[in-house]
Amino acid sequence: MLVLGSVLALLAALLHAVIFVLESLAWGSPRAAKVFGEQSEAEVAATHDLAFNQGFYNLFLGVLAALGAVLALAGLSTVGITLMLAGTGCMLAAATVLLLSSPAHRGAAVRQGTLPLLAVLALLLALAV
Repeated sequence: MLVLGSVLALLAALLHAVIFVLESLAWGSPRAAKVFGEQSEAEVAATHDLAFNQGFYNLFLGVLAALGAVLALAGLSTVGITLMLAGTGCMLAAATVLLLSSPAHRGAAVRQGTLPLLAVLALLLALAV
């Protein structure tokens, strides 16, 4: 279960790295518009700083999860699992907030939260066994 949880945490980290790129580096681009919806130039300008900051939150959560997976797979299971649960648990919490607060973004919340949920479950099972 530890290997499965680690792989799922790495996949969740990769997804959050992609979100970082879209929000912090490519905000207002056609690719970001496909994911987040079309915005006018004024809307892109007005939301740029918020998206830039939010992208870094996603990056930092991904780094926690990825570092934890690497450490766990290298044999440092206690610190690795701790970091993975911190990263994926926060990812799952953020997806839950989005799910409950924004009906228009429920699909995004499910996509954003599925890998972290599966990682958390696998890691908790690894601890229980």
